[in-house]
Amino acid sequence: MAEFLAQSVGRFVGGEITTRCALGKGGVRTAEDKIEGDGATPLGVWPLRRVFYRPDRLDPPPTRLTTVPIEPSDGWCDAPGDPHYNRKVKLPYPASAERLWREDAVYDIVVELGYNDDPVVDRRGSAIFFHLIRGDYEPTEGCVALALPDMLAVLAKAAPGDALTVTA
Repeated sequence: MAEFLAQSVGRFVGGEITTRCALGKGGVRTAEDKIEGDGATPLGVWPLRRVFYRPDRLDPPPTRLTTVPIEPSDGWCDAPGDPHYNRKVKLPYPASAERLWREDAVYDIVVELGYNDDPVVDRRGSAIFFHLIRGDYEPTEGCVALALPDMLAVLAKAAPGDALTVTA
């Protein structure tokens, strides 16, 4: 089992990989204190669920995790109170939902983290992903982000049962 660690100082460690990472613009916060829209990355151990990728831009990344191509109609519900809160949905969706098929490259690879998904707690935060950086490691909306070469190296080592640990 591989161990992946994202530290609040903007450092990522996993196996032989030590590199920069971007975290939430709201800093880090305990899962119990996390609220929808606060921009904070939740502290804790979050299982790596599925890897979504843009098939028009990249081949499926080499990994033992399940890979799923993103479709133009894919979204992620971020509407507190909605029955599909913090779940993948098809767009257009009647409630607020983030588009996964983006113009920028941030979601060319996006790993679903097991945060607030079993069970889902309303308003505790949604769409907390492990994805690609924007610009020069600009802060995220609460996710963990790596540069593409680093993400590919991590995914090559990742397997079912692995998790990402976010620490202060």
